[in-house]
Amino acid sequence: MLNRTIAHPVSVSEFLSGLQQTAIVHWHRRGKYLLAELHTKNQPAGWLGVHLRMTGQLLWLCPNDPLQKHTRIRLFFANNKELRFVDQRTFGQIWWVPPNLSPNQIITGLQTLGPEPFSADFSPLYFRTQLQHRQRPIKNALLDQTIVAGIGNIYADETLYLTGVRPSTLCCDLTVSQIDSIRTNLIQVLEASIDSGGTSFNTFRNVEGINGNYGRQAWVYGRTHQTCYRCKTLIERIKLAGRSAHFCPQCQPIKHRETYYEHH
Repeated sequence: MLNRTIAHPVSVSEFLSGLQQTAIVHWHRRGKYLLAELHTKNQPAGWLGVHLRMTGQLLWLCPNDPLQKHTRIRLFFANNKELRFVDQRTFGQIWWVPPNLSPNQIITGLQTLGPEPFSADFSPLYFRTQLQHRQRPIKNALLDQTIVAGIGNIYADETLYLTGVRPSTLCCDLTVSQIDSIRTNLIQVLEASIDSGGTSFNTFRNVEGINGNYGRQAWVYGRTHQTCYRCKTLIERIKLAGRSAHFCPQCQPIKHRETYYEHH
């Protein structure tokens, strides 16, 4: 076990004692956080919070299965099963939240999250209000977890391609129609990814160790210098606020004010 993987409590022994003899009765998700509701003897026993970050994995295995090189935490269950947290780059974190506290009180990142993309709060009116007066690239806005929770680099690029909007387009330059289309396409991209079991460009696995298939059908993400499926133009990649952004220069035309943000 690597101590820095445990975000709360500070004491490893307190973390372990808090989880002993508990059962996971339900998993919840908020943004990119996974929250396991814990019970013991049919009474609430707090929460187990997980953020996988870039390379984290939760694997549901048997205790005698070969140990992965970057295993950080092992949680053993009564049915001869084990939940392993594997994280190559050690950016992922795990929290134990005592039963007298809510996850929001301990996991501070939960406090500023915007609405979920599938929720009623993520309405067309809300999204327009959030974007119409912002002088920042739309790609950066989609990654802003305070605007909409849980959107990552891959799905932001895919959404903007389907909308025909270049990632460097300023939010304030978008029309109402474009904003509404971005919202619609974002939801559709997420639904397609869920149906495909997620994305596996790098290290993602589900709890059974199976790759997601969405990466094989991506329109632009991870396809730099490959031809666009629609127009055969070469896919390009730029940097926006330190993050890669992939686009088709033909299907996602540039606007004059965007030039400042283009960094090859």
